[in-house]
This record gives sequence, C-alpha cells and structure tokens, in this order.
Amino acid sequence: MNRKNCYCVIMAGGAGTRFWPLSRTAKPKQFLDVADTGKTFIRSTYERFLKVVPQENILIVTAAKYKDLVEAEIPELTKENLLLEPYARNTAPCIAYATYTLLRRNPDARMVVTPSDHYIQNEDLFVQTISYAFDYLKENDVLMTLGIVPTRPDTNYGYIQAYGGTEAYKSEVPMQVKTFTEKPDKELAQVFINSGEFLWNSGIFIWNVDTIRKEMEKHLPEVTGLFKGWEMALGSAIEDEFIARAYTDISNISIDYGVMEKTDHAWVYPAKFDWQDIGTWESLYNFLPDKDYNGNAIGTEKALIENSRNIMVISPDRNKLVAVKGLEDFMIIDTEDALVICPKDDKKFKDFISGIAMPDYEKYR
Repeated sequence: MNRKNCYCVIMAGGAGTRFWPLSRTAKPKQFLDVADTGKTFIRSTYERFLKVVPQENILIVTAAKYKDLVEAEIPELTKENLLLEPYARNTAPCIAYATYTLLRRNPDARMVVTPSDHYIQNEDLFVQTISYAFDYLKENDVLMTLGIVPTRPDTNYGYIQAYGGTEAYKSEVPMQVKTFTEKPDKELAQVFINSGEFLWNSGIFIWNVDTIRKEMEKHLPEVTGLFKGWEMALGSAIEDEFIARAYTDISNISIDYGVMEKTDHAWVYPAKFDWQDIGTWESLYNFLPDKDYNGNAIGTEKALIENSRNIMVISPDRNKLVAVKGLEDFMIIDTEDALVICPKDDKKFKDFISGIAMPDYEKYR
C-alpha cells in the first residue's frame, strides 16, 4: 500500500505535571515507561506509526528543552523531522507549525496527528483504522477525529456527539459531528454514557494538510497570522529565528477549541481498537489490570495492605516495605526524593500539587 503522501505528526511537548512526582519538568511522562510496557510512551508511539507511514514521514513536535531526550529515545529520527517549539502553547500552534512544514514539503500531504502518551492494544486493528481514514480523505475533504466508545463516565476526556444518535456506536463509517463537550463533570458524563450517543475524543486527528490550513486560517487567524512568511522561512537557515518570533506572541489554545468546535468540516470515526489515554494517575489506575479483590493496584514488590480499598501504590524501591491500613480511594506514589499520599482523584490531585509551583519546591518540579 503506497503511503508516500501520508504523514504522522507526534505531539510530545507536554510537561506531564499530572504524573508528578514520577514525571518532572526535566523528564516528563512521554519519556517514561509509566505503563510498565518496557518502552517509553514516545518510543511506543513512534514504533506504532512505523506500521502506518514511511519512517521518513514521521515528524515529532516537542519543546526545545526536550531535544536531547527525543534524540536519545529515537536516534533514527532525522533532524528535519524534529520540530522544536520554544514554548509550550497547546495543540493549535503545534499543529500549525507541523501543517506549514508539511505544506512546504508536500502540498498533497495527508496527516495523522497524535499525542505521544496513548496506550493501544490490538495494533493491527489500529493500523487498519488509520489506513481506512487516510483512504477516506482521498474522496472526502473532512477533519476527522477518532472517537472511542466510552466505558465509564470519565471526566478527563472530551465527548463527541455525532449526527445519527445511538447509531454512533454501531457505525462503520465516519459521521458528521453534532457537538463537542470538553471534560464534563461526573454527572453530565454519566448522562452522556446513559444516552448512548457520545464517544470519547481520542485526540487523534486525520486530515489533508491544505484543509486544516484553510480551517485554521479561517478560525484562528491570530495563530496562523504569526506564520506569515512560512514559505521561505521553514526548512531554511532562519527557521529557528522565525519560530522563536512567532511563538513570542502566539496564543495558548487547543485545536479542539480553536477549530474543531467551530468548523463545519468536523467528522468522527468510531474506532474499535482498545485505547487508553494514560495521562493521569487516576487513568493509570483504571488501566492497570492486576488489582486484588479489594480493587487495590499494588505496584511494588513488598506491601502490607489491610482494610484498604481501591488504592494505588507505586514504589520503585524493591527493598522498601509499604504498609497501608484503613485507606480508600487513595494513591501512594513513592520516589527517591518525594512521597505523595493523596486521594485518587485527578481534580483533587491537580489542586494539591499546585503548591509545587512555589519557589521553595523548585528542585522537586
């Protein structure tokens, strides 16, 4: 199958703060093996897409400060396929940078855009899904999102409603998007699940580069306007200077909010492969398969657990005994220089670790 016009853009610039204290500013979660698969997130993502597009068609967009980490994980990546952002400015600027880069190289390019921290089983089905989406774009000028059939009222994901109601679950073809809802509260997420009309937004997009260019220039001129002159600058000796100037004033905005929620070209394709967005401790707990009869996920060799339910214990120290009694819905994350004991709730954890931003804790970030 000829994929010379098909490209993959891996977004790997996040700071990974929701996985603190394992994930640190100097080495965020995409460069860790949080899921204990034997490979880091970014390496797994790269190898997964080698099954979909040619190696020379895989680009990685990351923060300039993570350049060495990317090169260490993926030494075969060519210099021109590593796009470095001077600052993290969410997904819309990242995608704009990649879009203009690909337009300069190949105006007929089709691209899949993906985060670097997904865990996907049955990869053969994943490859079939992405390949079908690429083929669909030959005849259909749409901005496609992969939708995942939800298994629980998760508040960490966006939700997509397609025209066609409950048929969204059964469809084998892409459908036009009716509504996007970003990270609802627990009650609304449960309503979505009960209705049978909503899919999780996977954050994986497939589109023709010229289509996303036109839609970004229509809906996000404050972003795309800063790339004026890209035809001469990108791929040249002044690219770094050009990007640094563009990012100085660029907005911090997601592609979902900036384009997908506004365009009439948004379509969703219900994906059937097993998917997990392991972006938080709570999502890791949901992912871990080996829980005991009390729902405890114990990620350490030595543990004494009594009268505790639905807790998660992570400790890489094989010689340390972790003893817990009387806790429910908590997590205990132990590292060399930090110990976290906190309710296993993403919102509470996010509020809790905001204190790490204080100057006194800079060395622990």
